[in-house]
Amino acid sequence: MPEGGGGSFFHDRRTGRWASDVVHEVIPAAVRRFGVDGSRVAIGGTSMGGFGALDIARLWPGRFCAVGAHSPAIFESARSRMAGSFDSARDFARHDLLSLHPSYGRTPVWVDVGTHDRFRAADVRFARELGLPAHVWPGTHGSHYWKSHMGQYLRFYADALARCRR
Repeated sequence: MPEGGGGSFFHDRRTGRWASDVVHEVIPAAVRRFGVDGSRVAIGGTSMGGFGALDIARLWPGRFCAVGAHSPAIFESARSRMAGSFDSARDFARHDLLSLHPSYGRTPVWVDVGTHDRFRAADVRFARELGLPAHVWPGTHGSHYWKSHMGQYLRFYADALARCRR
C-alpha cells in the first residue's frame, strides 16, 4: 500500500511518476514479497488513492482484475480542484475522469462514497456515467467511514480476484 503523501494524487506529474511507480515498482515488489500471482492484481484506494486507482486502471487497460474507489477524490472541474492536487489546469485535463469518460472494459469497478462527503456529487456522476451502481452510505470523507465498510471492500476484491482469469 503505497503512501503518496498529500501531493501525489497517484498520477504522473512534476513531483514524481506516481502512477508509473505503482504499476512498475510497487506492484512487482508486492508480488515478489508475498509470492502471489502477478497476473491477477486488483487496485484500489481511498480518497486520492481511489482517484489514482481509477486513473491507473484507465491508463493500463486490462491490467487489473478489479478496481475499487472508496470516496475517490474526483473533482467536477479544474476550478474546483484542491490546491496541490494537480500541477495545472492542463494536468487536470489529462486526468479528468468526468470528461475523459474512461472505459474499464470487463474489469469490475466499485465506487462508494458517504452521504456527507464533499466528493459525493462527482463520484455518483462518475459511477452513473459508467453505468455502475454508486454505493452511497451514511458517512463523511474519512477513516471511520472506510473502516466501517472494509468488509464490503474485501468481499468485492476477493470475488473479483476469484473470477479473474488472465
